[in-house]
Amino acid sequence: MGEFELIRQYFAAAACARVGGDVVLGIGDDCALLALPAGEQLAVSSDTLTAGIHFPDPCDPYLLGQRALAVSTSDLAGMGATPIGFTLALTLPEADPGWLAEFARGLDAMAAGCAMRLIGGDTTRGPLSMTLTVFGRLPAGQGLLRSGAQPGDLLCVGGALGDAAGALPLVLGEREQGTAEAAALLRRYWLPQPQLALGQALRGKASAALDISDGLLADCGHMATASGVLLRIEQQKLPLSDALVRFAGRDQALQYGLTGGDDYVLAFTLPTEALQALQAEGWLLHVIGDVAVGAGVQLLNADGQAITLASQGYNHFSG
Repeated sequence: MGEFELIRQYFAAAACARVGGDVVLGIGDDCALLALPAGEQLAVSSDTLTAGIHFPDPCDPYLLGQRALAVSTSDLAGMGATPIGFTLALTLPEADPGWLAEFARGLDAMAAGCAMRLIGGDTTRGPLSMTLTVFGRLPAGQGLLRSGAQPGDLLCVGGALGDAAGALPLVLGEREQGTAEAAALLRRYWLPQPQLALGQALRGKASAALDISDGLLADCGHMATASGVLLRIEQQKLPLSDALVRFAGRDQALQYGLTGGDDYVLAFTLPTEALQALQAEGWLLHVIGDVAVGAGVQLLNADGQAITLASQGYNHFSG
């Protein structure tokens, strides 16, 4: 099967590749064309996922297609953007029709859930990897930045932490599946749900925000550095799912929640009055700490004493 036949059969024909909305021209020309409403800005982010690093190889291609797009789209949620579309640069060791059909089906399913359109990309031969570039739009000047957190703000997250990290021993075959807890954790790993609606609700309210991909402590470190403040996290306030605590035990669950990564929920800072406004709108948010004068991230125990951890989160080039 040739490159262009592969694109036509598995990707250009997918439902998510149809033009419409903000996509004026999609797959088939040298470039896609996007039309933004007046007064809006374009948000763009790229992610590369490599076999053996970001996902096990082999793995279910249907689940991989969903996960690949979800983790990339989560960056749009972290910016508060409304999704438009994405490109896919796919490197394959071989053009396996069965694998391609399932991967494309998973990609299409997540695209439908995120209101994303496939607008272009590339295919090449080599070790399995994929680079997705996502595009979104938002009102000019309302992007959620990592800078902007102010002393006195509250530090919040948009959901439970650590589930995907807790699933990793299952994904790697190091622990047996088959329990309800294992199934719940595997869903969080393979089917993360970008918090797009929450990100849009935070526009004009959050002073700083990002999505958690490398671990709570590591990503809060990025926000603290960009804002020039100290973020204080109260360990006992971390939201942990019952499934994770039952599966891993509370101490290990806390470690996963702090440093595990792959959560793809939002972390953000808010003035108190903004938190009250969001709660009045029905948002279930978790306050896990606050912002203070200083620098970096400080983890506190139940007595308010600082805790030191050996690991802060995932880094490709550490060690």
